[in-house]
Amino acid sequence: MKHVYLALIAILFIGTAAKAEVKIQHVTSPGGITAWLVEEHSIPFTALEIRFKGGASLDAKGKRGATSLMTYTLEEGAGDLNAREFAAKAEALAAHFSFDISDDTLSVSAKFLSENQADAMDLLRLALQEPRFDPADIDRIRAQVISGLQDDAKNPNSISSSNFKKLAFGDHPYASSRNGTIESVKSLSRDDLIAAKAAVMARDRLFVGAVGDITPQELGKLLDDLLGGLPATGAKKPEQAEFLLKGGVTVIPFDTPQSVVTFGAPGINQDDDDFFAAYLMNTILGGSGRQSRLMEEVREKRGLTYGIYTYFASRDFVDVFMGRVASANNRIAKTIEVIRDVWLDLAKNGVTPEELEGAKTYLTGAYPLRFDGNATIANILVGMQLDGLPIDYIATRNDRLNAVTMQDIDRVIKRLIRPEDLHFVVVGQPEGIKSTD
Repeated sequence: MKHVYLALIAILFIGTAAKAEVKIQHVTSPGGITAWLVEEHSIPFTALEIRFKGGASLDAKGKRGATSLMTYTLEEGAGDLNAREFAAKAEALAAHFSFDISDDTLSVSAKFLSENQADAMDLLRLALQEPRFDPADIDRIRAQVISGLQDDAKNPNSISSSNFKKLAFGDHPYASSRNGTIESVKSLSRDDLIAAKAAVMARDRLFVGAVGDITPQELGKLLDDLLGGLPATGAKKPEQAEFLLKGGVTVIPFDTPQSVVTFGAPGINQDDDDFFAAYLMNTILGGSGRQSRLMEEVREKRGLTYGIYTYFASRDFVDVFMGRVASANNRIAKTIEVIRDVWLDLAKNGVTPEELEGAKTYLTGAYPLRFDGNATIANILVGMQLDGLPIDYIATRNDRLNAVTMQDIDRVIKRLIRPEDLHFVVVGQPEGIKSTD
């Protein structure tokens, strides 16, 4: 019944969040841990988002996959509680915890009722500071990771993505799966997981967002109790990655009725002065569903694919302008030809004032819809901090988009839309196209 209540109050918040102004407070705990907080006392529920910067890119040499395996095992028992007892206690408290990993961050999410806050946070503290890493649980999670890697080896989407990263990033951690290889995962020990935890889960790379029924004073004490026992410093961050791909095509033969393509070129970081202009430009090119030029030319006019999209992958150590598409083997050459033509047309002719205004209307209108619950807003708060955005960003973001001019768009097109830089990694049995490298 408590879980039903938790779901209901989350839904209730959706009805008010988009209408209300998001008032963010900067909180510093007595122990010096900082967080951004949005107080919302109308419902007795809080969402907490924690990020540790560094993520799987901090794997030690020869230990690829250790941080991922460690993250997946965090809630498999802690302190005196084994995995089953830990799960049962969280269930009894109607508390929800999740742990996730990317190349750049380790994420901890928590949702709890106000009446159970103290007990829920005690339980989460055990997971963060006293995980058991019991050998049987490690082996069980290890088997699941290996199964996923085996599935990836047979999935053309995963093969295309992994080969693009391998070609683009060389020997940087970004070049390989954050889950490691079957061989590396098999070799990981309990000590490797303990070392990986110490490398990434440290206070010097910590970002926190909280939304809900909690005051700044309560949040400060909670943060010290929850996170104060973690190491002060973690592992050294990796070096900046170099984007190694030049324009061309790489074909990876694979027995499948349609070819899957990952394509990309150098991108732009979110802290760049031209980012908002680039964001609007990409919305017109390939980032807004059926409104985009690529969807119009590739799908609507020619029926070459069910979907195509582009996006900026702004990572901590490299920025890439990415795209994905899939089409029948006998039509993929034409698909790539059309993509190149669209790229070339944008480079030569730019966008129209009507396209720019349409993109602004779409992006500014959709933005308030993102604030649809405590957990979502807490996630946004952490993302803002990670990206180095100011605390008033939510209030000023649409103004920044609306301030972009045609001259700004023209400038980023000259900077980013270079058809000769596009590289396509094609997985399948494509007809009429061969590798150029």
